[in-house]
Amino acid sequence: MNISAEGMALIKKFEGCELEAYLDAVNIPTIAFGRIKNVRMGDSCTKEQAEAWLEEEIQEYEGYINDMVEVELEQYQFDALCAWVYNLGPTNLRESTLLKVLNEKKYDEVPAQIRRWNKAGGDVLGGLTRRREAESLLFQDKEWYEV
Repeated sequence: MNISAEGMALIKKFEGCELEAYLDAVNIPTIAFGRIKNVRMGDSCTKEQAEAWLEEEIQEYEGYINDMVEVELEQYQFDALCAWVYNLGPTNLRESTLLKVLNEKKYDEVPAQIRRWNKAGGDVLGGLTRRREAESLLFQDKEWYEV
């Protein structure tokens, strides 16, 4: 599967686009739409480069989901998982209870598992809480735009 325009919109909404490198909530140099690969403080990019990086990277994250998820997904579920994995990385997916319950076809338990991941550096962050709520609503095929 591939992410839809709605899934990309969710990522862009919560990542935002910063054209100058900054330190994220856990002090990792970040740029563009949440890119951390090969980023150093002082780096900058154009909006076009940020878009290209996101398009390139999302293919990698789609692959993680396609490889690890053993059950069928609806497009909205796949989109929600893409947004989650883009933010948290494939190792967290691989080792998560979320993946375990999903692969056991316990689809109704997945939203609660998504919402559990709202901390950075051990602290609950409002932005992550809102993001996880949006991802969990999207996983259930509910509107997330107002979150």
